[in-house]
Amino acid sequence: MAFLTLNKAKLKENFEFLRSTFQENDVSWGVVSKLLCGNRLFLQELINLGVKEIHDSRISNLAMVKSLNPEIQTVYIKPVSKRNISKMVQFADVSLNSELETIRWISQEAVEQEKKHKIIIMVETGDLREGVMGEQLVEFYSQIFHLPNIEVIGLGTNLNCLNGVMPSADKLIQLSLYKQIIELKFNKKIPWVSAGTSVTIPLMLTHQLPKGINHFRVGETLYFGLDLFEEKVIEGMNGDVFELHAEIIEMQEKPLLPVGNLASNPQGETAEIDESLYGKSSFRAIIDLGLLDVDPKYLLPSDDKYEILGGSSDMLIINLGENPNGYQVGDTLNFDMKYMGALSLLNSNYIDKKVIDTLD
Repeated sequence: MAFLTLNKAKLKENFEFLRSTFQENDVSWGVVSKLLCGNRLFLQELINLGVKEIHDSRISNLAMVKSLNPEIQTVYIKPVSKRNISKMVQFADVSLNSELETIRWISQEAVEQEKKHKIIIMVETGDLREGVMGEQLVEFYSQIFHLPNIEVIGLGTNLNCLNGVMPSADKLIQLSLYKQIIELKFNKKIPWVSAGTSVTIPLMLTHQLPKGINHFRVGETLYFGLDLFEEKVIEGMNGDVFELHAEIIEMQEKPLLPVGNLASNPQGETAEIDESLYGKSSFRAIIDLGLLDVDPKYLLPSDDKYEILGGSSDMLIINLGENPNGYQVGDTLNFDMKYMGALSLLNSNYIDKKVIDTLD
């Protein structure tokens, strides 16, 4: 079966690059592990780097982190449902919140569990996902800072994940001003202004990050080395920490166009016919994974001499042209991938996961 590798040498290089960058800018940060889908092997490699704070959107993944190292600070990074509050308080030291009633429930549960639970209030800054509206923030804070077993440790925001709104110095300055207003009005200290995710890192690299921003939640740039403004790998980082390896299970020279009456396939697609291709053929490989595992649009062939033509639930079809590399049945084709491709593959029980250690 196809398998996915995590290159721990390249992951370490990316981690050290980010750690050094954050230290230089006097910014604390946590690693978002949700891409790893709770995989024990890969989580252990993350912990081995010396990570002190891990963020995730699945409580079971945070439970796995605590089982591997209970000293790591765990952060739950989406609004928690009422039925999951008990488990969340058990396994998450910190949570991101934007609903008053939910925080009251968290307070009650924290009292029952005899735990102090830390809260980051999420503030809406334009992308229209989770967050308290700015004009309501002072009133919101006034109703939660006194709740038992609750400690408000930060204000946060999320950008780019829903509507693609990009962070800017102006938006982040506004977030810092909210912190100052609350601290002055209530005589309370709020340690963190959590500027967001990997998409905000380019502002720091170009010295545009406002001074008040002192906390990040980073996943994609750690694993893919990406500058999400420029959509390119940051100099000094690696874009291929993960690699997919898929075995060729059929290799045949076949026509470039299908033959027969055409109707929609199970995906609801109908083949487009380019009449200039009639009578032409190419070598086509079938590899041992399919749409059940990953959407092909998120895969990037490591060799520009082959392309993904399409697939079905358990097989992908690859056009090898004249097959200049002489691939045969049993050989392996390799693919880099985008974030969502890696997420699908890591979430698939049918894809083996392995760790390698090389900078080649």
